[in-house]
Amino acid sequence: MIDNTSRGADGVRLMDVNGDDKHDIVTGWEEGGVIRAYLNPSRVGARLPWRTVTVGRLRSPEDAVFVDLDADGRIDIVSSCEGEQRAMFVHWAPKNLDHYWDDSAWQTELIPATSGIRWMFTVPMQVDGKHGVDLIAGGKDEGAAIGWLEAPANPRDLAAWKWHPIRPVGWTMSIYTADMDGDGDLDILASDRKGAATGIFWLENPSWREHKVGAQGQEVMFIDHADFDGDGIRDIVAAARPRSIQIFSRGATRTIDLPEWSATAKAVRVGDIDNDGKPDIVLSCENATGKLSGLLWYSGATGQWTDISGPEGVKYDLIELVDLDLDGDLDIITCEETANLGVIWYENPLK
Repeated sequence: MIDNTSRGADGVRLMDVNGDDKHDIVTGWEEGGVIRAYLNPSRVGARLPWRTVTVGRLRSPEDAVFVDLDADGRIDIVSSCEGEQRAMFVHWAPKNLDHYWDDSAWQTELIPATSGIRWMFTVPMQVDGKHGVDLIAGGKDEGAAIGWLEAPANPRDLAAWKWHPIRPVGWTMSIYTADMDGDGDLDILASDRKGAATGIFWLENPSWREHKVGAQGQEVMFIDHADFDGDGIRDIVAAARPRSIQIFSRGATRTIDLPEWSATAKAVRVGDIDNDGKPDIVLSCENATGKLSGLLWYSGATGQWTDISGPEGVKYDLIELVDLDLDGDLDIITCEETANLGVIWYENPLK
């Protein structure tokens, strides 16, 4: 357990914020109304609750991501809210790094251009080649779109940030920045869960022309962009409700059905879990009530499913694969929102 002291942990995002070559974590607690960062401790300390800082208190934070928004060398945090407080916020890191883990040293400010939208997910990206880093963001419901927030000459002047919508969405799930067409610039890869144009698509930079990938008309949840079939080219692996994983490769589509003892699909992450040299898939689920599993993995070599969480937990979220205990295998970091397991990691038993 990394932290279970608030309510509704809603996704983990990673970055090394202090230069020690270890992945630190930021999470928004939706029901608890706090945004927290967690300092990755030593190998032994990883099994204990991590050092934490509460960088802000908001209503219904849905997402939080690390980014040095003002290029001062201190890693700030941008949070997105989708409930009562519909806007995006910047949590400015203290100038003195000795105070980074001091709650009172952080400053929270609203990005005015984002007010009124139910925001779901944000990714930093340099879009226009000017000023500082921009932000790719997506929302849900009325007026929502995937688009970008243009950074002004002074990123601290939040009133000067400009919102540029690109593509209407019903319910943004994943956003990736990747060079999808090999032309040397970053495009936007995304999944849309609800509304008139659900599915997986990418937006071509700089025209933002839309290219459909697949799963149109389906309720697509979180996706991963990774090489699953071992051909050296990244595939798109998607969790799709109610109970499947879909894999989109160049010229081919494959569906993997979930086992009967799992719950409904939420998120996927590709990685070699058993160190056999072949990529596997870790899946998280929602609605894992009764004896259903909320976290499990699929072997790319054998096609076998293995339970990870057992019946404990109900609503799991984003997955990250990291060797937290430095023993040579990938462990799993995730959140559980309903049974309040909180921000947690699962130690890979591989020896």
